[in-house]
Amino acid sequence: MEIIDIGAEHYPEIARIYLEGIATGNATFQTTAPAWEDWDKSHLPHSRIVAINDGLLLGWAALSPVSSRCVYAGVAEVSVYVGAASRGKG
Repeated sequence: MEIIDIGAEHYPEIARIYLEGIATGNATFQTTAPAWEDWDKSHLPHSRIVAINDGLLLGWAALSPVSSRCVYAGVAEVSVYVGAASRGKG
């Protein structure tokens, strides 16, 4: 397994896994996956990774700021999504 930084080329699989999370009803209150540009703007560029094994994107994790207020500087929300086919494997 390889852990690498997220690039735009990964977004179709990231969005697919995000939609799987939406379908569970447990992951988010969102109902659709955002466009890459919106996702890219809302997640911190230095804290976005994907797990890839044999060319398959298994899951992703990213941080997004919780607020632009200075009192919350350095505070982030953690998102971790694992594709349905990769869950429960240890």
